[in-house]
Amino acid sequence: MPIFGDRDNRGAFGWPRGPLLLTCLALAGVAVGGSRLIRGPAAESVPAQDAARSDWPVYGGDGGGSRFSPLIQITRANVAGLEPAWTFRTGELGQEARDGGDLTFEATPIHFEGRLYVPTGFGEVIALDPVTGEPVWRTSTGVRRDWAYAEVTSRGVAAWRDPDAAREAECATRIFYGTIDARLVALDAATGAPCTGFGDGGTVDVWRLAGAVEERGDFQFTSAPAVVRGRVIVGPSIGDNWNVDTGDGSVRAFDARTGEPLWSWSPLEERRPGQVGAANGWSTMSVDPEAGLVFVPTGSASPDFYGGMRRGENRWANSVVALDAETGTPVWGFQTVHHDLFDYDVAAQPTLAILTRDGERIPAVVQPTKTGLLFVLDRRDGRPLFGYEERPVPASDIEGEAASPTQPFPLAPAPLIGDEGIDPARPWAASDAHAAECARLARGHRYEGAFTPPSREGSLMYPGNGAGTNWGGVGVDPGRGLLVIPTTRFGTLVRLIDAAAVADSARRLRETGDDAEIGRQRGAPYAMLRRTWMVDGILCSPPPWGVLTALDLSSGETRWEVPLGETDNGLPSAGGPMVTASGLVFMAGTPDRRIRAYDVETGEVLWRAELPRDALATPMTYLGADGRQYVVVAAGGHGKWGLEPGDHVVAFALPR
Repeated sequence: MPIFGDRDNRGAFGWPRGPLLLTCLALAGVAVGGSRLIRGPAAESVPAQDAARSDWPVYGGDGGGSRFSPLIQITRANVAGLEPAWTFRTGELGQEARDGGDLTFEATPIHFEGRLYVPTGFGEVIALDPVTGEPVWRTSTGVRRDWAYAEVTSRGVAAWRDPDAAREAECATRIFYGTIDARLVALDAATGAPCTGFGDGGTVDVWRLAGAVEERGDFQFTSAPAVVRGRVIVGPSIGDNWNVDTGDGSVRAFDARTGEPLWSWSPLEERRPGQVGAANGWSTMSVDPEAGLVFVPTGSASPDFYGGMRRGENRWANSVVALDAETGTPVWGFQTVHHDLFDYDVAAQPTLAILTRDGERIPAVVQPTKTGLLFVLDRRDGRPLFGYEERPVPASDIEGEAASPTQPFPLAPAPLIGDEGIDPARPWAASDAHAAECARLARGHRYEGAFTPPSREGSLMYPGNGAGTNWGGVGVDPGRGLLVIPTTRFGTLVRLIDAAAVADSARRLRETGDDAEIGRQRGAPYAMLRRTWMVDGILCSPPPWGVLTALDLSSGETRWEVPLGETDNGLPSAGGPMVTASGLVFMAGTPDRRIRAYDVETGEVLWRAELPRDALATPMTYLGADGRQYVVVAAGGHGKWGLEPGDHVVAFALPR
């Protein structure tokens, strides 16, 4: 159904919704049910594992978000033998918040000091035995169910070992968790009890500290905190498109022992309350402890689709910004989109990697984007390592708007989403009827290539605001010098409507059952109406709609690219890839209830298994106390995708 009302599009990613995904599956000929294994040769011998490197202690595998594990017990030769080891259910299935806030379980557990820790959307943290999947403890943080939330999800938690505390002391190891009602909670990793010396009885109420928006459910924490040099750092997720001033998007650091606020950095240096907000760092941050830097991906300033009240580039918005971990002072920043009018948040975690060039090892930050452009920056100063250029882009014809005349394009790697074949008048067609209806939907819409701005007659935005690489990020194989990245490809139709006409537009949507979204953008002269460019659940843009690509880190060249799923058309995805030193890439993320293992050298699917629900989350791996390597993924469906919700944590391992 369309989304409308006073608080529209709260946190919506603009992803294709359920009917699209199910139709894509049918079009691809994918049957949901049963699993099929591709059998490889006999298992090869592998060296003994380094137990000290067997953890997955951080959401992204390490502080730099590489999603890489040095484990090599599961190999390309024996991965076909992986089988289910255990399944744990959180018990949250079917629970909702006010206003139909759908539960979405997309967490990646962490493995730290012999335990798994996994958060739930509604505020529970659960410690599991890594070998059996049995709960050791579970703690509720008291998230209320009678509030309306932009998002009902938590992607991860963070662990911290106090170097000055005795190992058996209370809260010597802490689990930090950001709740969807914007509290930062510290729990004793041993017992799950609140760390009473942290904040107020174990909790810091960041919502009150920030003087946040009147609706608490529009100011949240949905990504794992970052911890570096005794500081725990968080950035808020803020509901999109419902108001001009959506609140302060500042990133904040707190003392990991006491919860005392240490610093705050606002991405909007000249934020004018009542006129502009957001630009918030809602996604996962990365840290470089040796350099003392925190890398923050930032979103767009509000409102997303009209910038007449926030003229200029909006410097720190839509950027990757390196902050001094001690002070919160910006060291450098690189903006991926100037004066964003497209909801092109920098959604993916900045990934730290090493490039080798002429024998020199260069510390880098790899930043994927929703546009399909991949920026590879020098970690020390933000300089693009492959160069870039400012290219002219279409101008806005909206009164009061001043779109940026240029946008940055890297010289390498090549764009992961090209615009070949994108024409509103001649869409890709599954049939003649499909082509005619796609053309009708887009009739009169502007499309002049990348960064065509919103207009009153309507504009085709390609890629759409939910396309490209989202919060799942990328995986890195440092030994092979490869970067593995999932990309989703589809278009979005966006039209600006006069603020005075919003009620009539919403009424027409209700009467016709039109599956479109309205964002009121209160305080601006224009509201936004948006829909995915598709008909009867089938996209109008040319496939493949979802791909997995491997790039050479040092040259930027593509090594291979394969459609995600079981079809040449590919499937949209969420979540990210996980890479192991044995040459495997594990990826779920597609709406076909599958997890797969790919050969990192070729992209060949070596193993696949059925899941109890769709797993729009990133897998992780660790070595259990029984000596077996486990691969774990959360299978939770997705409310915004219209997928059946789940509460399953599923582990796979080789036979004993």
